[in-house]
Amino acid sequence: ANGPVACLPAWTYGDPAFFALERERVFMPSWQLVCHVNDIARPGDYCSLDILGEPLVAVRGRDGRVRAFHNVCRHRGARLVAGPKGSCGRRLTCPYHGWSYALDGRLVGVPFRRDYDGLNADALGLAPVELETFLGFVFARVESGGPTVAEMMAPYADELGAYRIAEMMPLGRVTLRRRPVNWKTVADNYADTLHIPVAHPGLSRLFGGSYRIESRGWVDRMSGTLVDTPSANPSERAYQAVLPAAAHLPPERRRQWCYYRLWPNLAFDVYPDQLDFMQFIPLSPTETLIREIPYGLPDERREMRAARYLNWRINRQVNREDSDLIEAVQAGMGSHGHCAGPLSRREVGLGAFADRMRAALPECRGTTRPVNR
Repeated sequence: ANGPVACLPAWTYGDPAFFALERERVFMPSWQLVCHVNDIARPGDYCSLDILGEPLVAVRGRDGRVRAFHNVCRHRGARLVAGPKGSCGRRLTCPYHGWSYALDGRLVGVPFRRDYDGLNADALGLAPVELETFLGFVFARVESGGPTVAEMMAPYADELGAYRIAEMMPLGRVTLRRRPVNWKTVADNYADTLHIPVAHPGLSRLFGGSYRIESRGWVDRMSGTLVDTPSANPSERAYQAVLPAAAHLPPERRRQWCYYRLWPNLAFDVYPDQLDFMQFIPLSPTETLIREIPYGLPDERREMRAARYLNWRINRQVNREDSDLIEAVQAGMGSHGHCAGPLSRREVGLGAFADRMRAALPECRGTTRPVNR
C-alpha cells in the first residue's frame, strides 16, 4: 500500500483536545520501553519511566524476575522511587509515610499499622503493569490488549536476533533532550527519507544512494550501507576506516546502519558497533522529551572503542540538523498557509504512520478540527 494521499492535518500537531485523545487511545494501550534487562541486573535494581502522568517502575525481584508496577504508594499516591534508575535494596519504601513493599509488590510494612481499622494488606500491594521482555528490552503498558511486542516486531525478529541484543550492556547513561515540538513531528522526521539527501550531507556521504525504507505492520525499517569511497569529513572518514568486523553479524550487515521505528513512539538505531534507542515522550501538545541511551556488546578492541566514539560524533551532528528541521516544521504547523501536504510514493513511513493514527483516532481523518468535541 502507498499510504494515504495526504499527511496528518496540521491541527493535530498542537491541539490540546486531540492531545488528550492521543493519551487515552494511543499511549495508554501502547508498549513503552522502560530499560534493558542489564540495566537492572541485581535484585533491588530498578528503572522508572513517566508516560503522560503515569509513573511506572520496573524492578528486579529477589527471585531474579523483572516486574513492572505503577510507581505510586497505595496509601496516598506518593512516588516510591525518584530518578531514572537506582537500587532500593530489599524493599520499595515510600518516602512519605514509610509504607514498604517487597520486590514482588506485596505490602509488607505499615508504620502504626494498628491505627488502620480493618486494613487488608493483601489487597494493597503495588498495582502491577503488563510487562514483556523482547530481545533483552523491558516493555510495559498501562492498558492490556492488542499485539505483543514480539508480534509487532515479528517481521524483523530474525535479522535483529543476529545482533545479540539481549547480551548488550549500557555504554552510557540515559540522555534526555526537550524539544519544543509535538511528538508526531519527531516521529515523522525519523521515518522521512526524502530529507536525507537534502538536510543530512554526512549521511549522504556515508550511504551514497543506498538509503532505503519499507513499512511492515507496526514497524518501519530504514537502512543505508557504508560506501567505500572515503568521506571528506574527518570523523566519517575515520569511522569508515576503523570500524572493525563484527564477526557475529552476516556479512551484509557488518557495514550497514539500520533504523527501526516501532509504533507509536520508539526507534532503534542499530549499527554494527552499537545500538541506540530513541523514545519520543509527549509532554504537552507542543513539547516532547527525547529519551535515548546506547548499548553494545562487551568489546575492548581499540578499533571498536574508536568506532563508537566516532559514531557518536557523526550522529551528534545529525541530531543538530534534525533539531533545526523539526522546530521549523512545528512552527509551520501553526500557519494558516499549511493544512495537510501530499505524500510521495516514497514516503511510505509517513503514510503508514498516518494510517495507524487515523485507525486509532478517526477524529484526525478530516483536514479541519471537529467542531463538536
